[in-house]
Amino acid sequence: MRIRMTITAATGAMIFLTGMAFGGGGPNMGRKPDAKKKEEEKADPAKIKETVLQFKVKDIDGKEVDLGQYYGKVVLIVNTASKCGYTPQYSKLNQLYEKYGSQGFVVLGFPCDDFNHQEPGTDKEIKQFCTDKYSVSFPMFSKIKVKGNDTCEVYKYLISKETDPKFAGEIKWNFNKFLLNRQGQIVGRYKSSDDPLKCKELIETIEKSLAAKPSGVASK
Repeated sequence: MRIRMTITAATGAMIFLTGMAFGGGGPNMGRKPDAKKKEEEKADPAKIKETVLQFKVKDIDGKEVDLGQYYGKVVLIVNTASKCGYTPQYSKLNQLYEKYGSQGFVVLGFPCDDFNHQEPGTDKEIKQFCTDKYSVSFPMFSKIKVKGNDTCEVYKYLISKETDPKFAGEIKWNFNKFLLNRQGQIVGRYKSSDDPLKCKELIETIEKSLAAKPSGVASK
């Protein structure tokens, strides 16, 4: 009887140890959670190509940026200028970014000099102005054209009836705003005079878009 009990105990120990070796220690045993998480967060390239986020642009420091990295976020695209009556909106846009940024919201600033020469500076000067004057922390990009033959690809997409039938139309002044939902779809366009912190429609659409589950990007 004593020997039988010893064998039974040993067998039980072996079963326990075998279970541990082949995953009995928990659901994360034997796999790399960091690698899986990284894989889950990748956006579907086919989905990105259907949106304005398909393009690559230069940031304010001259580095190439793939706008596809913002797919899955709620994005506000704004053409900016440093010597415009609406220039103080830099501060309000930054407040908006700081308020909703942790929820997946981002502002993308595109300086342009297409209206009364109100953005005459170089990229370096624009960056310094935005930083020193308004403490801008959202992404800023190299100066572009938003009208005429040299209109950049991003704005060609935004103003074209073929790609943006609902919100198409020429940019008429600085600080026009286009809002994209998490799927990169254009869900709103707002005038230069629309205050980023007081425009009820803008705020409500941002919050509604943030509440929606990303499509084309796996949940974390």
